[in-house]
Amino acid sequence: MRLHPRAADGLTALAPAAVACLLGAEAATQGWPPLDAPGWTLVALANLPLVLRGRAPVAVFLFVHLCWAVYVSLGHWPVVNSPAAMVAFYTVTVARPTRITAGCAALLGGVWVYAGAVSDSDAMPAVVGQAIAYPLVIWRFGHSARRTAELTERLRAEQAERARREVAEERVRIARELHDVIAHHIAVINVQAGLARYVVDSDTRTAREALGVIGTTSGEALTELRRMLGLLRADEAAGETRKDDPAGETGHRGPGARETAAESGAAAEPAPGLDRLHDMIDRIRAGGVRVEVTVEGEPRPLPSGVQLCVYRVVQEALTNVLKHAHGARAAVRLVYRADEVEATVIDDGGPERHRKEPDPARSAPTTGHGLIGMRERAKLYGGTIVVGPRPGGGFGVHLTLPAPQRCARREDAVTE
Repeated sequence: MRLHPRAADGLTALAPAAVACLLGAEAATQGWPPLDAPGWTLVALANLPLVLRGRAPVAVFLFVHLCWAVYVSLGHWPVVNSPAAMVAFYTVTVARPTRITAGCAALLGGVWVYAGAVSDSDAMPAVVGQAIAYPLVIWRFGHSARRTAELTERLRAEQAERARREVAEERVRIARELHDVIAHHIAVINVQAGLARYVVDSDTRTAREALGVIGTTSGEALTELRRMLGLLRADEAAGETRKDDPAGETGHRGPGARETAAESGAAAEPAPGLDRLHDMIDRIRAGGVRVEVTVEGEPRPLPSGVQLCVYRVVQEALTNVLKHAHGARAAVRLVYRADEVEATVIDDGGPERHRKEPDPARSAPTTGHGLIGMRERAKLYGGTIVVGPRPGGGFGVHLTLPAPQRCARREDAVTE
């Protein structure tokens, strides 16, 4: 349970205050004068300021020791307020550097010796030993706690930076794939425009169909371009990442990259889509995963970016099954609805489904490049994705993307 720092300080202050009250009530039985009103007031003043120890540790430490010294000077039992003094010193060792801690340790030891001298203790060597040993032991624990807190904070910062970097890299990779999708659209437009120009006088119907394809394709290309630019602008690391050359010059290309016809004279190909889904599933089956595919609804042409998103999510989900649940039985379910498309991948966990402890690589949905890529793709297309272990064993991925019903159109292959 995580507590607010002030609440934690308040609860911590209750412990030495309760001990002081119990010891103060027993002072008379230990041969010391019973506490009077000034004595109880000093006990309260020495313990209650610990509530503020997290905000002003040194000030609280000095005030507590001042009250403790006055309390001892009045002839009361010194042990009553010693827990508050040690708690205040521990707070300083956790929150302040060694040079300040050393001065506070000397003050704690000095008041401890002063208390022994004022009370005419017959065991001054033991008092002096305590005045040296207690500050050293408390300093050791406090220093270790401070180092642990610093290392924990540094680790959290490194993990946050690594997560931001992984998201940035994944977004750039997705943007490069979308770049290839747009390049394919432009290549289709170029071919259809050439066809329409060639037959505009001799075959009006064909020219009209070509112009329709150009209009539909250009609209999809603009949509994909807006998504890609929005993705890159949302990325804080976009300014530090080298932009792809829109002209297709030589450089590093993403996993879905293809050379354009202008670069190599070869046919421009789109990034993977649903037409290549079964080929990918066959490769997964060859790796030892039994995959069943179910399609519900009437399949229809979808925008290339939506197909790429579904393909990559299914691919990543099945790859995780292959890596973490080898020999499992998996099921892929595609559902076409009027305004959306769903993709679900589930598995039974394979031979490890009876394990008492889940596989941490699969049960932590916030880590890993693949899961980050799934979420980024779903976010890019305005969809939702649910990833996590299934109650009966295994793992599940459920993707929902908006994909309104649209008329099917014919995309001619791009040739040289």
